[in-house]
Order: sequence, then structure tokens, then C-alpha cells
Amino acid sequence: MIEARNLSKIYRMGSVEVAALRGISLTIDAGEFVGIMGPSGSGKSTLLHQLGLLDTPTSGSIIISGTDVSGLDDEERTLFRLMHLGYVFQDYALVTDLDVVENVAIPAIAQGRSFGESYAAARDVLERVGLGRRHHHLVGELSGGEQQRVSIARALVNTPSIVFADEPCANLDTENSRIVLDLFRKINRDLGQTVVMVSHEPWHMDYFDRIVFLKDGLLDVERIREAGRWIS
Repeated sequence: MIEARNLSKIYRMGSVEVAALRGISLTIDAGEFVGIMGPSGSGKSTLLHQLGLLDTPTSGSIIISGTDVSGLDDEERTLFRLMHLGYVFQDYALVTDLDVVENVAIPAIAQGRSFGESYAAARDVLERVGLGRRHHHLVGELSGGEQQRVSIARALVNTPSIVFADEPCANLDTENSRIVLDLFRKINRDLGQTVVMVSHEPWHMDYFDRIVFLKDGLLDVERIREAGRWIS
């Protein structure tokens, strides 16, 4: 599903170079729920942004579903993201002037689907995330947890191969965080949805199949859940 080979990312600020990633290689299989964890500044979000084609690595390659996306130009990367990938961010990234259905339908409309088909797909996925009665509410009328579920629905509306989530619970309390994580786990199990999620909360580990730990821009250790326990 995803194969990253020797990824590096160097940010240049004047004459100073900062190595956010320093040669990371990993594989993520279809249907996995993978957590990316590590201390602040370890490169978690940077790695997610490389894997999700939201940024370009300084060196290394990424293969997604058999396609070497490293060689795509900007237009091709944008199209690949639209057709194959979904995203959930910690700040929800919803359009406040649109209602719930309109927000969720945006990626489907961008794919070129008709408005009728796009809104039908949006309503269907909103039912899955438990917001079937919130279709025509504005973003400002929803709680933080509901807004994050809208963003999850938007990520799912085009039936992506992979959903990338960058600290989706960072702005939520514990109760709403559990609701969101339960939802990710449900779509992972029921739909076989591949989910790659950045987190810094130790209790989130209970939801993952596998955890990739980073430290100082390097792969520190991987742990796999097996028979109710973690194996390094």
C-alpha cells in the first residue's frame, strides 16, 4: 500500500539547515491502522505530510498502491490526492459559510461528480459517522467533536485508499477524543480502511494495530499489537 524508502526532509532557513527527517524507510499495508508517535519535534507530522503528498521530500521515494508518486509533478500530485487519499486535520479545516452536507461534498464535486451524486454520497457518509440529523447545520452550530466527525466524513466521501489524520484529537476533550478514535477504529474494521494517524497521547495506543515511533527525525522503534500486547 505505502512503501517509503530512505525519506529525508531538510528545511533551509537562511544559511541554517534543519533535518526534520533523516532517512526513514517503512511499509504500511492495506487495512492497517498505524499510529505515528514520538516526542515533540521528532518529525511525526513531517513524515505524515510526505506520505500524504502534502509536502515533497528532499530525497527518497514513496510508492503508493504501486505508483511511484515521487516523480509526479504538482498537477499530478494534486489529482492523485483527490482520487486516492483523504485527510483529517486537528483544526477541522471546514468552510464556515457552508452547511455540513456542502462541506462533505466538496471533494466529490472536485472529482467532477454531479452535485446530486456528490450530495447523495455526502449524506450517506454522514449517516456512517452518526451525523445524519445534522445535514443542514452550519459549522458554528456544531460541537468540536461533531466538527471533527464532519471532517472525517469529508475524508471518506471519495472512498480513499488511505486516510491520513494529523493529531485529530488535539483540540478535543477526552470524551470527544474517544468518540473520534472509536469512529476511526470502526471504519478501519468495518470498511477495511487504511488509516495513518499522528498522535502524542499514550492512551491512543489502544486503538492502533502498529505504532511507528520517531526520535530526532529517525525511526526509533516499531511495535506491533499481537494477542493483546505490544511486541517491538
